[in-house]
Amino acid sequence: MSLDVLESELFNAADYFVDRHIREGRKDKIAILCEDRHMTYGTLAKAVNRFGNALLSSGVRMEDRVALLMQDTQFYPVVFFGSIKVGAVPICLNTLMRPKDYLYFLNDSRARVLVMDAALSANIEEIKSQLKFLEQIVIVNGEAPMKDVLAYDAFVADQSEVLEPAPTCPDDACFWLYSSGSTGKPKGTVHLQHDMLFSLETYGKQVLQVKETDVCFSAAKLFFAYGLGNGLYFPFGVGATTVLMPERPTPDAVFNTIARHKPSLFFGVPTLYGAMLAQEGEVKGVRLCVSAGEALPADIFRRWKNRFHVDILDGIGSTEVVHIYISNRVEEIRPGSTGKIVPGYEAKIVDDAFNEVPKGEIGTVLVKGDSTAPYYWNKHEKTKAAMMGEWFNTDDKFFVDEQGFFYYVGRSNDMLKVGGIWVSPVEVEACLIGHPGVLESAVVPGRDEQNLVKPSAYIVLNKGFSPSIALEKEIKDYVKKELAHYKFPRWIYFVEDLPKTATGKVKRFELKQQEELRSLSV
Repeated sequence: MSLDVLESELFNAADYFVDRHIREGRKDKIAILCEDRHMTYGTLAKAVNRFGNALLSSGVRMEDRVALLMQDTQFYPVVFFGSIKVGAVPICLNTLMRPKDYLYFLNDSRARVLVMDAALSANIEEIKSQLKFLEQIVIVNGEAPMKDVLAYDAFVADQSEVLEPAPTCPDDACFWLYSSGSTGKPKGTVHLQHDMLFSLETYGKQVLQVKETDVCFSAAKLFFAYGLGNGLYFPFGVGATTVLMPERPTPDAVFNTIARHKPSLFFGVPTLYGAMLAQEGEVKGVRLCVSAGEALPADIFRRWKNRFHVDILDGIGSTEVVHIYISNRVEEIRPGSTGKIVPGYEAKIVDDAFNEVPKGEIGTVLVKGDSTAPYYWNKHEKTKAAMMGEWFNTDDKFFVDEQGFFYYVGRSNDMLKVGGIWVSPVEVEACLIGHPGVLESAVVPGRDEQNLVKPSAYIVLNKGFSPSIALEKEIKDYVKKELAHYKFPRWIYFVEDLPKTATGKVKRFELKQQEELRSLSV
């Protein structure tokens, strides 16, 4: 599939996803619903222009980076598209990380401006003196809690509501998302001005069939590639309405938001669907649900369908491809399968020598499509390994059947996907070693009673420590304090030794086999 815009000399994504609606008569249409607030496309366009002008007044130029550490409120689209409109590059940062992570993100990206929620400011206050390139911090949703920062209202005060889009071209850098890997630091994944439009025209319109009358609600947050499409550029691409929820997506919060705003499209992850099934609540008004981030167990699909009489479309995407590229369709749902290739993309399954394998055989999926990131920021070797010409190496293991349905088998490496978020076992193990009682550890995927992946840790204790329930809790609490909450091991097994190869490497596959046997016996 090719887009006409790719042949254009100029294209600015903010002009397409925001300003176009004013030209086409939708200025009074509600663009955003957030708790008891709403914003029309007309109001949004003016706010985007004011923020963009404020960036220009503060010295921000084309291609400068603007970091977003923000909850999902009406400010997020304003800052995101306001940055893009002036040719700056917004970077969507995970709000669940720790200060040391933000120190890396901000220094690696060389962001000149950071816009963050007041509730998250403690994460930055601790590292502020170590930030090498940051020049301006703007606070939204609260008062400025630190010196040398500006509240949002002060930052945009007296700024014009008129702004011409920067003369960006379709292949200019548009926004970044950080993608974690099994080894090394997270990778700044650079997306181009046309990438969101390509994803909209393929998955958004041809699989979701999103339309102007839809109301979209994504429990997955906007800083995720999945959430950014669901809650921002899919609805804004067709003049629809998005529902933004700043709080944590618990079942109660999600059910209450659905009851309040009555979305027609709902986007979640398997862990959330499983948790919602365990509670009371309704999804009245929802015409279709979507799942991604990890494989959707067939049992959850069937239980959801039986209770709510609404389908869940399972699919897989990636930060690098910007959104979903393999998905089930409304007319073709196969529980347990990830679905078929999304129109506009191509996929092939290859062996370790990158030769295509026959149908039914397991291999690594390579994907081709025009929303794929061209490179990782300052990660030349990782770029060469992943971006193979027109093809992107997903490192995901699949097989495909004769009907073209893809079945997810697992990762090529040892990464865990927990609640739709990648977790590196190496990072968790490094944290565990920091506890005085831990001598060695190995983290592998375990599965809970709903067959969803969670971290499981095998630990060899230091001398002077003995296995106990109290010590298990202490170690879990330690990891929760040091790392993002979702990374802590749900199960801890104290062992005398870890299985190792002759060269001293832990035999993870043996531990994985133990976990698989354990899950079968539950």
